[in-house]
Amino acid sequence: MVKLSIIIPVYCVEDTLSRCIESVLSQTGCDYELILVNDGSPDTSPEICERYARQDSRIRVIHKQNGGLSDARNAGIDVAQGEYITFIDSDDYITPFTYQTLLGILTEHPEYDMIEYPVCVHKGSPRQHILTFTPKVYSDMHQYWLETQAYRHTYAWNKIYSRRLFQDIRYPIGKKFEDVWAYPTILQKVKLLATTDKGMYVYTYNHTGITSHSESSGLEELFEAHLATLDTQKVDRAYYAYLLNLQLYVYEHTGKEPILPVLPYWGTPKLTLLQLFGLKRTCQINKLLRWITGRN
Repeated sequence: MVKLSIIIPVYCVEDTLSRCIESVLSQTGCDYELILVNDGSPDTSPEICERYARQDSRIRVIHKQNGGLSDARNAGIDVAQGEYITFIDSDDYITPFTYQTLLGILTEHPEYDMIEYPVCVHKGSPRQHILTFTPKVYSDMHQYWLETQAYRHTYAWNKIYSRRLFQDIRYPIGKKFEDVWAYPTILQKVKLLATTDKGMYVYTYNHTGITSHSESSGLEELFEAHLATLDTQKVDRAYYAYLLNLQLYVYEHTGKEPILPVLPYWGTPKLTLLQLFGLKRTCQINKLLRWITGRN
């Protein structure tokens, strides 16, 4: 059994795929297999995959009909043979020694079910910043969810998972923000989770991606995903304020009846409005204020 299965979904990424693959091949001192899942890409990405597979026996290529990101990840999970699984999006990459360092931690601590490591977020955009973590081990996933504000970084890719976590879990097909839907379910199976400040995943800005277009239906789906898993998570003021912001945005842009359960949290202007005027009236006030200030 190899130590790590690295799954890269591939679709219309001929300009960035080689950079992504090379960032894996440059990793030293770690035992891995690289699974490239061609999700019916119509450009030259499949040929790039095959070229690398001919050059390196650690690389396997799966060719399948287009089914979306979740379906491609699931196809990779189905054939993964590693003790651990991780993901990379094909327009992103990892920095040198990342996997060597992280696998070293997991070898030293085989009791860890998962490890989460830093991200350079939105590389190449004005929003670029580093998401990092205090090294810590969590046995209470509710504590992890709230303390690290994990609901803000449910990303599938800056984590290494024990393969057993995916024994009966797959990513939902046809959903945007599929990681938000799946991550709470994965956490229910985790006994020990480690966060670290070692390694780095580089999440590049993609102006055609889901995140860059999330200011319409995307954020509505993000909100729905959080609500769908809300009963599996504890809620504190910070998380509830985050959910309220999503609800306000969805109402502002869709006019749909607000549906966020009202919980007794105070401490911010929006939460205060909620407790004083109720959910719908708060949504209406927020929409009016944004119109007055021109914040569209």
